[in-house]
Amino acid sequence: MTELNLQQAAPHALFEELHTDNGKRIGVATLNVEKTLNAISLEMVDLLDHQLRAWAADPQVALVVMQAAGEKAFCAGGDLQHLYRTMLDQHATDQREDIRSNTYACDFFEREYRLDYLIHTYPKPILAWGHGIVMGGGIGLMAGASHRVVTEKSRLAMPEITIGLYPDVGGTWFLNRMPGHVGLFLALTGASFGAADAVFARLADYQLEHGQKQALLATLLNQPWDGKQDDVLLTRVLLAAEQQAKPAFAVAPAPLRQNFELINQLCRAPTLDEVVQNIVGLQTDDAWLQKGIATLVAGSPASAWLSHALQRRALHMSLAEVFRLEYVVSLHCAARTDFAEGIRALIVDKDRQPKWQPASLAQVSTEWGNGFFDDPWSESDHPLADLGLR
Repeated sequence: MTELNLQQAAPHALFEELHTDNGKRIGVATLNVEKTLNAISLEMVDLLDHQLRAWAADPQVALVVMQAAGEKAFCAGGDLQHLYRTMLDQHATDQREDIRSNTYACDFFEREYRLDYLIHTYPKPILAWGHGIVMGGGIGLMAGASHRVVTEKSRLAMPEITIGLYPDVGGTWFLNRMPGHVGLFLALTGASFGAADAVFARLADYQLEHGQKQALLATLLNQPWDGKQDDVLLTRVLLAAEQQAKPAFAVAPAPLRQNFELINQLCRAPTLDEVVQNIVGLQTDDAWLQKGIATLVAGSPASAWLSHALQRRALHMSLAEVFRLEYVVSLHCAARTDFAEGIRALIVDKDRQPKWQPASLAQVSTEWGNGFFDDPWSESDHPLADLGLR
């Protein structure tokens, strides 16, 4: 068997258990598709979900560490190739407007969102080591962990506007909880940011150097885990490690925080049209802001509309309600044209010339946009109806 075939045959997630000095165990989950920057597949979702539930039920497991293979990425988002093919098949049928007709999309989003919700509500500490690229679905995996680490190489973003989607995987919930209007700005511009801004935006908790990882794991093995104060013990270990790492981050760029007041001024307008005009009309020499403006201009108008509408609609929703809402909206995205067209232009054909429909924000009517929220299920038979129930 060739090396390539071995790689293809490797499971998309690997698991091991580390034995602590006091007889407890630490579960280690490793995303294992380095070749695709650890993109999320259904296989990965199912493996993680099964193992996390097993560890949650095991009283000897004190905590879970979630990491990734390779040095480039924790997770760069979802594996969209299969989803793209099923969307094309759906668009070619008479059932294309029925969001339930794409059974793969229904399965993918349901199982991915269930996993994300499990991480958000996990009964034990989860340490997520967000080294390298963390984008889209990767942020969905990391955002709900109780202890989130970013490193000197971390680059985070929610760039779904470039593929005709919107920041899902709970993004509607956590973008709303960022300081000021930062969440809306990130959704509209897909702007990327590093460790310091990840902490500022409340997507991470600790800044550590990647080289500290092995020493940190060794320290975790000699803690007095007891099942009662395990989150406190983990916090103390990470705070001590962060003190050692501070010099490395002292001069790290933080454009999101540095432009916080400006971002608030741009995004506090009462309508999306005004917000977009403010951002696009900004005259600046700042390369980070210029890139964000260019992304918004080139991005899907429907995605911009959705991101804005979702954050307003979900402002007072629970996390479970947000995932139920996003499930319906994501399936509508799969049934309509922009999501498939964005994947084609960026990932499949790579011509970077998407033909968005509608082609401009002015052409997005409220009636058309509200169609994304049409829910074919009743409250009781929604596929995610049980989220939040005990």
